Amino acid sequence: MQTHAAKRVEIIIEAPMERRLTAALREAGVTGYTVLPVLGGTGRSGPWSREGQVGRAGGMVAVVCLIRPERLDALLDAAFAVVERHIGVVSVTDCQVLRAERF
Repeated sequence: MQTHAAKRVEIIIEAPMERRLTAALREAGVTGYTVLPVLGGTGRSGPWSREGQVGRAGGMVAVVCLIRPERLDALLDAAFAVVERHIGVVSVTDCQVLRAERF
């Protein structure tokens, strides 16, 4: 089966910023993404967890996008405009996809 080169972009951001981020991605031409809850983790500030938090206000989400490589710069510019002043991590990995026309 033939596969096609793509980029997987994962953006971890504070949950209240989700709508702003996804709007910026859509404006940058991103046609699809998945939003996942983040249950906890650890980083420069130490460990954290959603335990004991009410609602999503204090939590984090992961926004995952699979895109064509030529669309990467526009996505990163849009994501950075939102993430730069908030807690957030952006990572990019190479991946292979089936049905390239969907990306």
